[in-house]
Amino acid sequence: MRIVKHALPTLSAGTSREVTSYHFGSNTQGKKVYIQSSLHADEIPGMLVSHYLRQSFTALEQAGVIAGEIVLVPVANPIGLAQDIQGSAFGRFDLATGINFNRGYQYLTPALKQRLAGKLGADIQVNTALIREQALALLAEWQPNSEATALKKTLQSLAIDADIVLDLHCDNQAVMHLYTGTPWADATMPLVRYLGGRALLLSVLSGDDPFDESCARHWWELAEEFGAVTPIALGCQSVTIELRGEADVVHEHAQQDAHAIVQFLIQAGHILAEAESMPAALCQPTPLEGSEPIIAAHAGILAFTKNVGDVVEAGESIGDLIDPISGQVTPMISGVAGVLYARVARRYAQKGMRVAKVAGAIAYRSGNLLSM
Repeated sequence: MRIVKHALPTLSAGTSREVTSYHFGSNTQGKKVYIQSSLHADEIPGMLVSHYLRQSFTALEQAGVIAGEIVLVPVANPIGLAQDIQGSAFGRFDLATGINFNRGYQYLTPALKQRLAGKLGADIQVNTALIREQALALLAEWQPNSEATALKKTLQSLAIDADIVLDLHCDNQAVMHLYTGTPWADATMPLVRYLGGRALLLSVLSGDDPFDESCARHWWELAEEFGAVTPIALGCQSVTIELRGEADVVHEHAQQDAHAIVQFLIQAGHILAEAESMPAALCQPTPLEGSEPIIAAHAGILAFTKNVGDVVEAGESIGDLIDPISGQVTPMISGVAGVLYARVARRYAQKGMRVAKVAGAIAYRSGNLLSM
Protein backbone atom coordinates (compact mmCIF):
# COMPACT_ATOMS: atom_id res chain seq x y z
CA MET A 1 0.00 0.00 0.00
CA ARG A 2 1.26 3.42 -0.95
CA ILE A 3 0.04 6.48 0.97
CA VAL A 4 -0.01 9.88 -0.73
CA LYS A 5 -0.71 13.21 0.99
CA HIS A 6 -2.22 15.95 -1.21
CA ALA A 7 -1.78 19.35 0.40
CA LEU A 8 -4.55 21.92 0.07
CA PRO A 9 -3.69 25.64 -0.07
CA THR A 10 -3.50 27.40 3.27
CA LEU A 11 -6.72 29.24 4.01
CA SER A 12 -5.42 31.18 6.99
CA ALA A 13 -2.06 31.69 8.66
CA GLY A 14 -1.06 28.79 10.87
CA THR A 15 -3.53 26.28 9.35
CA SER A 16 -3.15 23.49 6.81
CA ARG A 17 -5.21 20.60 5.46
CA GLU A 18 -4.54 17.65 3.20
CA VAL A 19 -6.31 14.83 1.38
CA THR A 20 -4.90 11.33 1.95
CA SER A 21 -5.15 8.67 -0.77
CA TYR A 22 -4.31 4.98 -0.34
CA HIS A 23 -3.04 3.18 -3.43
CA PHE A 24 -3.25 -0.61 -3.70
CA GLY A 25 -1.77 -2.71 -6.49
CA SER A 26 -0.03 -1.13 -9.46
CA ASN A 27 -1.15 1.01 -12.37
CA THR A 28 1.27 -0.74 -14.75
CA GLN A 29 -1.58 -2.93 -16.03
CA GLY A 30 -3.57 0.09 -17.16
CA LYS A 31 -6.60 -0.72 -14.97
CA LYS A 32 -7.76 1.59 -12.21
CA VAL A 33 -10.56 1.88 -9.67
CA TYR A 34 -11.15 5.03 -7.62
CA ILE A 35 -13.30 5.07 -4.46
CA GLN A 36 -13.95 8.04 -2.18
CA SER A 37 -16.21 8.59 0.79
CA SER A 38 -17.94 11.45 2.56
CA LEU A 39 -17.56 14.19 -0.03
CA HIS A 40 -20.47 15.61 1.93
CA ALA A 41 -18.48 15.49 5.12
CA ASP A 42 -21.46 15.04 7.45
CA GLU A 43 -22.36 11.80 5.64
CA ILE A 44 -20.37 9.32 7.72
CA PRO A 45 -21.47 5.80 6.59
CA GLY A 46 -19.00 5.86 3.69
CA MET A 47 -16.08 6.46 6.04
CA LEU A 48 -16.90 3.26 7.93
CA VAL A 49 -17.28 1.33 4.66
CA SER A 50 -13.87 2.70 3.60
CA HIS A 51 -12.41 1.47 6.90
CA TYR A 52 -13.39 -2.08 5.95
CA LEU A 53 -12.44 -1.63 2.30
CA ARG A 54 -8.92 -0.65 3.35
CA GLN A 55 -8.64 -3.89 5.32
CA SER A 56 -9.91 -5.91 2.35
CA PHE A 57 -7.69 -4.20 -0.20
CA THR A 58 -4.64 -4.64 2.03
CA ALA A 59 -5.26 -8.38 2.20
CA LEU A 60 -5.99 -8.62 -1.51
CA GLU A 61 -2.82 -6.71 -2.35
CA GLN A 62 -0.78 -9.04 -0.16
CA ALA A 63 -2.35 -11.97 -2.00
CA GLY A 64 -1.35 -10.41 -5.33
CA VAL A 65 -4.84 -10.51 -6.80
CA ILE A 66 -5.49 -6.81 -7.51
CA ALA A 67 -5.52 -6.33 -11.28
CA GLY A 68 -4.16 -2.83 -11.77
CA GLU A 69 -4.58 -0.12 -9.14
CA ILE A 70 -7.27 0.67 -6.58
CA VAL A 71 -7.21 4.17 -5.07
CA LEU A 72 -9.14 4.77 -1.85
CA VAL A 73 -9.81 8.21 -0.33
CA PRO A 74 -11.57 7.58 2.99
CA VAL A 75 -11.95 11.28 3.88
CA ALA A 76 -12.69 13.14 0.67
CA ASN A 77 -13.53 16.44 2.36
CA PRO A 78 -11.35 17.55 5.27
CA ILE A 79 -12.69 21.10 4.81
CA GLY A 80 -16.31 20.16 5.47
CA LEU A 81 -15.31 17.71 8.19
CA ALA A 82 -13.96 20.63 10.23
CA GLN A 83 -17.13 22.74 9.78
CA ASP A 84 -18.99 22.46 13.04
CA ILE A 85 -21.54 25.11 13.99
CA GLN A 86 -22.42 25.15 17.67
CA GLY A 87 -22.34 21.38 17.94
CA SER A 88 -23.93 20.58 14.58
CA ALA A 89 -21.92 19.17 11.69
CA PHE A 90 -22.20 21.22 8.49
CA GLY A 91 -20.39 19.34 5.76
CA ARG A 92 -22.58 19.66 2.68
CA PHE A 93 -21.78 23.26 1.72
CA ASP A 94 -18.54 25.22 1.86
CA LEU A 95 -19.05 27.89 4.51
CA ALA A 96 -16.72 30.25 2.67
CA THR A 97 -18.72 30.25 -0.58
CA GLY A 98 -22.05 28.56 0.15
CA ILE A 99 -21.38 26.11 -2.71
CA ASN A 100 -22.22 22.41 -2.43
CA PHE A 101 -19.04 20.32 -2.19
CA ASN A 102 -20.55 17.98 -4.82
CA ARG A 103 -21.14 20.64 -7.46
CA GLY A 104 -18.94 22.71 -9.74
CA TYR A 105 -16.44 20.14 -11.01
CA GLN A 106 -14.77 20.71 -14.36
CA TYR A 107 -16.90 20.02 -17.41
CA LEU A 108 -14.27 18.74 -19.83
CA THR A 109 -16.15 17.97 -23.05
CA PRO A 110 -15.87 21.33 -24.88
CA ALA A 111 -12.10 21.59 -24.37
CA LEU A 112 -11.59 17.90 -25.14
CA LYS A 113 -13.43 18.27 -28.44
CA GLN A 114 -10.97 20.98 -29.48
CA ARG A 115 -7.87 19.15 -28.30
CA LEU A 116 -8.84 15.81 -29.83
CA ALA A 117 -10.01 17.06 -33.23
CA GLY A 118 -8.02 15.25 -35.91
CA LYS A 119 -6.08 13.16 -33.37
CA LEU A 120 -8.38 10.19 -32.77
CA GLY A 121 -8.17 7.15 -35.01
CA ALA A 122 -9.56 3.65 -35.51
CA ASP A 123 -7.92 2.04 -32.45
CA ILE A 124 -10.27 2.28 -29.48
CA GLN A 125 -7.54 1.60 -26.92
CA VAL A 126 -5.29 4.31 -28.32
CA ASN A 127 -8.26 6.68 -28.29
CA THR A 128 -9.00 5.84 -24.66
CA ALA A 129 -5.42 6.54 -23.62
CA LEU A 130 -5.37 9.84 -25.51
CA ILE A 131 -8.66 11.02 -23.99
CA ARG A 132 -7.40 10.25 -20.48
CA GLU A 133 -4.10 11.98 -21.18
CA GLN A 134 -5.82 15.14 -22.38
CA ALA A 135 -8.35 15.10 -19.52
CA LEU A 136 -5.50 14.93 -17.00
CA ALA A 137 -3.73 17.76 -18.81
CA LEU A 138 -6.83 19.96 -18.67
CA LEU A 139 -7.22 19.37 -14.94
CA ALA A 140 -3.54 20.15 -14.41
CA GLU A 141 -4.15 23.55 -16.03
CA TRP A 142 -7.10 24.31 -13.73
CA GLN A 143 -6.17 27.20 -11.42
CA PRO A 144 -8.23 26.96 -8.21
CA ASN A 145 -9.25 30.23 -6.60
CA SER A 146 -10.19 28.78 -3.19
CA GLU A 147 -9.41 25.92 -0.85
CA ALA A 148 -12.66 24.16 -1.82
CA THR A 149 -11.89 24.48 -5.53
CA ALA A 150 -8.41 23.04 -4.90
CA LEU A 151 -10.07 20.12 -3.14
CA LYS A 152 -12.28 19.52 -6.17
CA LYS A 153 -9.28 19.64 -8.50
CA THR A 154 -7.45 17.10 -6.33
CA LEU A 155 -10.35 14.65 -6.25
CA GLN A 156 -11.25 14.93 -9.93
CA SER A 157 -7.59 14.54 -10.92
CA LEU A 158 -7.27 11.36 -8.84
CA ALA A 159 -10.39 9.87 -10.46
CA ILE A 160 -10.39 11.11 -14.06
CA ASP A 161 -8.33 8.24 -15.54
CA ALA A 162 -10.13 5.45 -13.65
CA ASP A 163 -12.22 2.72 -15.27
CA ILE A 164 -14.57 2.64 -12.27
CA VAL A 165 -15.35 5.53 -9.89
CA LEU A 166 -17.43 4.91 -6.77
CA ASP A 167 -18.51 7.95 -4.76
CA LEU A 168 -19.87 6.89 -1.34
CA HIS A 169 -22.61 9.12 0.06
CA CYS A 170 -25.78 8.70 2.10
CA ASP A 171 -29.13 10.47 2.26
CA ASN A 172 -30.98 11.85 5.29
CA GLN A 173 -33.16 8.78 5.93
CA ALA A 174 -33.07 6.29 3.07
CA VAL A 175 -32.75 2.80 1.73
CA MET A 176 -29.72 1.82 -0.31
CA HIS A 177 -29.89 3.51 -3.72
CA LEU A 178 -27.50 4.48 -6.49
CA TYR A 179 -27.05 7.05 -9.28
CA THR A 180 -25.19 6.55 -12.55
CA GLY A 181 -25.13 7.68 -16.17
CA THR A 182 -27.84 6.23 -18.38
CA PRO A 183 -25.32 4.44 -20.67
CA TRP A 184 -24.06 2.48 -17.65
CA ALA A 185 -27.44 1.09 -16.52
CA ASP A 186 -26.84 -2.58 -17.35
CA ALA A 187 -23.21 -2.64 -16.17
CA THR A 188 -24.21 -1.13 -12.82
CA MET A 189 -26.91 -3.68 -12.03
CA PRO A 190 -24.39 -6.21 -10.61
CA LEU A 191 -23.32 -3.57 -8.07
CA VAL A 192 -26.96 -2.82 -7.29
CA ARG A 193 -27.63 -6.52 -6.75
CA TYR A 194 -24.61 -7.11 -4.50
CA LEU A 195 -25.49 -4.04 -2.40
CA GLY A 196 -29.21 -4.81 -2.24
CA GLY A 197 -30.09 -1.48 -3.83
CA ARG A 198 -33.74 -0.47 -3.90
CA ALA A 199 -33.39 2.14 -6.65
CA LEU A 200 -30.94 2.84 -9.48
CA LEU A 201 -31.48 6.35 -10.82
CA LEU A 202 -30.20 7.21 -14.30
CA SER A 203 -29.44 10.45 -16.11
CA VAL A 204 -27.22 11.73 -18.89
CA LEU A 205 -27.27 15.23 -17.44
CA SER A 206 -28.39 15.89 -13.87
CA GLY A 207 -27.14 19.48 -13.68
CA ASP A 208 -24.53 21.60 -11.86
CA ASP A 209 -21.57 19.30 -12.65
CA PRO A 210 -21.50 16.86 -9.71
CA PHE A 211 -18.38 14.77 -9.13
CA ASP A 212 -19.61 11.47 -10.58
CA GLU A 213 -20.95 12.99 -13.78
CA SER A 214 -17.85 15.11 -14.31
CA CYS A 215 -15.74 11.95 -14.37
CA ALA A 216 -17.95 10.15 -16.89
CA ARG A 217 -20.13 12.28 -19.16
CA HIS A 218 -17.38 13.38 -21.56
CA TRP A 219 -17.00 9.76 -22.73
CA TRP A 220 -20.50 9.43 -24.18
CA GLU A 221 -20.52 13.03 -25.34
CA LEU A 222 -17.24 12.56 -27.25
CA ALA A 223 -18.58 9.35 -28.80
CA GLU A 224 -21.59 11.30 -30.06
CA GLU A 225 -19.40 14.14 -31.32
CA PHE A 226 -16.91 12.05 -33.31
CA GLY A 227 -19.32 9.38 -34.54
CA ALA A 228 -19.13 5.67 -35.27
CA VAL A 229 -16.06 5.93 -37.53
CA THR A 230 -14.01 6.96 -34.47
CA PRO A 231 -14.54 4.28 -31.81
CA ILE A 232 -14.67 5.75 -28.30
CA ALA A 233 -15.25 3.55 -25.29
CA LEU A 234 -17.40 4.30 -22.30
CA GLY A 235 -14.19 4.84 -20.42
CA CYS A 236 -15.45 5.54 -16.89
CA GLN A 237 -18.24 3.79 -14.99
CA SER A 238 -18.94 6.43 -12.37
CA VAL A 239 -21.51 5.59 -9.69
CA THR A 240 -22.76 7.43 -6.63
CA ILE A 241 -23.73 4.99 -3.88
CA GLU A 242 -26.15 6.29 -1.26
CA LEU A 243 -25.45 4.14 1.80
CA ARG A 244 -28.90 4.43 3.40
CA GLY A 245 -29.29 7.28 5.92
CA GLU A 246 -27.00 9.52 7.97
CA ALA A 247 -27.57 7.56 11.19
CA ASP A 248 -26.89 4.18 9.57
CA VAL A 249 -23.30 4.00 10.79
CA VAL A 250 -23.34 0.34 11.76
CA HIS A 251 -20.49 -2.18 11.66
CA GLU A 252 -22.63 -4.91 10.15
CA HIS A 253 -23.92 -2.66 7.36
CA ALA A 254 -20.44 -1.34 6.59
CA GLN A 255 -18.92 -4.81 6.50
CA GLN A 256 -21.68 -6.03 4.18
CA ASP A 257 -21.33 -3.01 1.90
CA ALA A 258 -17.55 -3.32 1.69
CA HIS A 259 -17.91 -7.00 0.89
CA ALA A 260 -20.47 -6.19 -1.82
CA ILE A 261 -18.15 -3.63 -3.42
CA VAL A 262 -15.30 -6.16 -3.44
CA GLN A 263 -17.58 -8.72 -5.10
CA PHE A 264 -18.53 -6.17 -7.75
CA LEU A 265 -14.86 -5.42 -8.43
CA ILE A 266 -14.20 -9.14 -8.80
CA GLN A 267 -17.11 -9.40 -11.22
CA ALA A 268 -15.77 -6.40 -13.15
CA GLY A 269 -12.30 -7.95 -13.47
CA HIS A 270 -10.36 -5.64 -11.14
CA ILE A 271 -9.75 -8.33 -8.52
CA LEU A 272 -8.61 -11.79 -9.65
CA ALA A 273 -10.92 -14.13 -7.80
CA GLU A 274 -14.22 -15.92 -8.24
CA ALA A 275 -17.18 -13.71 -7.50
CA GLU A 276 -20.04 -14.91 -5.38
CA SER A 277 -23.39 -15.45 -7.04
CA MET A 278 -25.31 -12.21 -7.36
CA PRO A 279 -28.45 -11.87 -5.25
CA ALA A 280 -31.73 -11.25 -7.04
CA ALA A 281 -32.32 -7.67 -8.10
CA LEU A 282 -34.58 -5.71 -5.76
CA CYS A 283 -35.18 -2.95 -8.32
CA GLN A 284 -34.82 -2.05 -11.97
CA PRO A 285 -33.23 1.14 -13.30
CA THR A 286 -35.47 4.20 -13.46
CA PRO A 287 -34.81 7.68 -14.86
CA LEU A 288 -33.76 10.40 -12.45
CA GLU A 289 -36.23 12.53 -14.43
CA GLY A 290 -38.94 10.24 -13.04
CA SER A 291 -37.96 10.69 -9.40
CA GLU A 292 -40.53 12.87 -7.66
CA PRO A 293 -39.45 15.25 -4.90
CA ILE A 294 -42.44 15.62 -2.61
CA ILE A 295 -42.72 19.25 -1.49
CA ALA A 296 -44.25 20.63 1.69
CA ALA A 297 -47.32 22.66 0.68
CA HIS A 298 -47.08 24.75 3.85
CA ALA A 299 -45.12 24.82 7.10
CA GLY A 300 -45.95 22.20 9.65
CA ILE A 301 -45.26 18.97 11.51
CA LEU A 302 -44.20 16.01 9.39
CA ALA A 303 -46.00 12.83 10.41
CA PHE A 304 -44.96 10.14 7.94
CA THR A 305 -47.19 7.12 7.46
CA LYS A 306 -44.90 5.44 4.93
CA ASN A 307 -41.39 4.22 5.68
CA VAL A 308 -38.39 4.37 3.39
CA GLY A 309 -38.44 1.30 1.19
CA ASP A 310 -42.23 1.20 0.96
CA VAL A 311 -43.79 0.98 -2.49
CA VAL A 312 -46.43 3.66 -3.04
CA GLU A 313 -49.02 4.14 -5.75
CA ALA A 314 -49.70 7.36 -7.63
CA GLY A 315 -52.15 9.40 -5.58
CA GLU A 316 -51.26 7.65 -2.33
CA SER A 317 -50.34 9.60 0.80
CA ILE A 318 -46.94 9.10 2.45
CA GLY A 319 -47.93 11.07 5.55
CA ASP A 320 -49.51 14.23 6.88
CA LEU A 321 -48.34 17.83 7.14
CA ILE A 322 -49.97 19.44 10.18
CA ASP A 323 -50.07 23.17 10.90
CA PRO A 324 -49.56 23.32 14.69
CA ILE A 325 -51.45 26.61 15.02
CA SER A 326 -54.47 26.25 12.73
CA GLY A 327 -54.70 22.47 12.93
CA GLN A 328 -54.82 22.19 9.13
CA VAL A 329 -53.90 18.65 8.06
CA THR A 330 -52.60 18.20 4.50
CA PRO A 331 -51.86 14.73 3.14
CA MET A 332 -48.53 14.51 1.32
CA ILE A 333 -49.45 12.79 -1.92
CA SER A 334 -47.09 10.98 -4.23
CA GLY A 335 -47.79 11.85 -7.84
CA VAL A 336 -45.93 8.78 -9.13
CA ALA A 337 -45.87 5.07 -8.40
CA GLY A 338 -42.59 3.75 -7.09
CA VAL A 339 -40.31 3.22 -4.11
CA LEU A 340 -40.15 5.84 -1.36
CA TYR A 341 -36.36 5.73 -1.29
CA ALA A 342 -35.54 8.77 0.87
CA ARG A 343 -37.07 11.28 3.26
CA VAL A 344 -35.88 13.98 5.62
CA ALA A 345 -35.02 13.24 9.25
CA ARG A 346 -36.50 16.54 10.44
CA ARG A 347 -40.09 16.44 11.56
CA TYR A 348 -40.93 20.09 10.94
CA ALA A 349 -41.01 21.47 7.41
CA GLN A 350 -40.89 24.97 6.03
CA LYS A 351 -43.13 25.70 3.06
CA GLY A 352 -41.52 24.52 -0.18
CA MET A 353 -39.10 22.11 1.50
CA ARG A 354 -38.37 18.77 -0.17
CA VAL A 355 -39.46 16.17 2.35
CA ALA A 356 -39.27 12.86 0.45
CA LYS A 357 -38.34 11.25 -2.87
CA VAL A 358 -40.15 8.54 -4.82
CA ALA A 359 -38.47 6.69 -7.70
CA GLY A 360 -41.00 6.72 -10.52
CA ALA A 361 -40.47 4.82 -13.77
CA ILE A 362 -41.63 7.51 -16.22
CA ALA A 363 -39.51 10.59 -16.94
CA TYR A 364 -41.39 13.85 -16.48
CA ARG A 365 -38.89 16.37 -15.04
CA SER A 366 -36.17 18.41 -16.71
CA GLY A 367 -33.54 20.96 -15.69
CA ASN A 368 -31.48 20.51 -12.54
CA LEU A 369 -32.54 17.15 -11.18
CA LEU A 370 -30.56 16.98 -7.93
CA SER A 371 -31.40 18.56 -4.61
CA MET A 372 -29.20 21.40 -3.35
